[in-house]
Formats: sequence, C-alpha cells, structure tokens
Amino acid sequence: MTAQPNLDFTTSTAPQVYDWLRDEILRGDLPPGARLSEVEIGKRIGVSRQPVREAFIRLTTEGLAEVRPQRGTYISRISLSAVLSARLIREAVESDLVRMIAPDIDADAIARLDHEIAAQRKAVEAGDSDSFVRLDDVFHHLLAVLAQQEAVWTVLEGLKSQMNRLRYITARTFDIQKLIGQHADIVEGLRRRDPTLAEQAMRRHLRELLNDLPELARNHPELFIP
Repeated sequence: MTAQPNLDFTTSTAPQVYDWLRDEILRGDLPPGARLSEVEIGKRIGVSRQPVREAFIRLTTEGLAEVRPQRGTYISRISLSAVLSARLIREAVESDLVRMIAPDIDADAIARLDHEIAAQRKAVEAGDSDSFVRLDDVFHHLLAVLAQQEAVWTVLEGLKSQMNRLRYITARTFDIQKLIGQHADIVEGLRRRDPTLAEQAMRRHLRELLNDLPELARNHPELFIP
C-alpha cells in the first residue's frame, strides 16, 4: 500500500476510505489475494473500524474484494469475463459517441482533444504509466462530454472496475505509444468529420486489449480468477 490518504474529518470518512482503497486496488498497490484488515487499516489512517467496514462492503459489492468465511476479507482476483463484458460494452457505446460527434465537431473541440494527447505523450516520456491511465480516462470522458452524454460515461465507470485494474497492468507491461497513436487516429477521424473513420479507429483502439490479454493471463495466472 502507498502513503495513507489525507482524510477530511469534517465530513463522512467512509466514502473517503472507500475511494482510497479502491484506487489502491485498481493501481495494483493492493494486489489480488492480499488480505484486508479492518483493525490494521483503521489504525493506520486514524479512523474507527466502522468506516473501514463500510468501505469493505462497497468493495465487495463491486467485486473488488471478497469475504472468505472464517478467514477474512481479501482482494479479489481479476474476472476475465467481467473485463471482456466491459470491453464489449465500451466498444459499442464509444463507437456510437464518436459517430455522434464527428459531423459537427468544431476546432475548439479538436484542440481540446489534441491537448489531451499531448499530455499523454508527456506522461509516457516521463515514464509515468499510472498518469497515462488517468489521462486516458480524461480523453475518453471528454468524448462523452462533447457528445453531451456524460451520464453514459457514469454508467461505463460503474461497469469497468475489473477492466480498469487490467489497464494499469497493461500500461506497465506493453507499449503505451501504440495507444496514443490510436487516440490520434480517433481524433484524425473527427478532424475530418468522418463518422466511419472515427468509429473504425475507436473500435481498433478498444480491441487492443484482446491482443494483450492472452499473454498477460499466460504470464500472470495468479492475477486472474481460474
């Protein structure tokens, strides 16, 4: 686990503990199979067991943690089926989003997208794969904003917890530059106001995980549900 969170004790601490633990799990700082202790975490961050327990319940509901009878609470392994389902849904939804955007996109929107790609390149040049993953989310969220479909992004966020865990791992393992190139292809389709070109680029991008997943599952079987 990384440094403890800076909690705001003037408001409810349970959501803050949940956000912190969730982020630790998604980034892999709390790896699959790690045991979670209410007492230890509570002492470490200076809260009672109750908000930690509430955070554990939310993590369990989300499939990021599991209760093993007579043993305790543990970080769940990654569900390949959940990852593949989320990927499929993302492809269907985000391909439609870029088709919606393409015909009427303006220069300001293109400039915003170009700015995000430039920020991604800086993160890669600095060797900061975790920042790249966060910037990747910013890029895709911006597409939803431009399509005036932020509610859709909120739904997607609720579906892709397992996929997000895998994204941090793949960003540290595989070539991130190819992902930036795929983002640039999406923007190029939008720049040309070509819905088909933008959609094809999005589908290629979101299918990249299918190329990386078999090697990752073969080399790190301990990360996944058998």
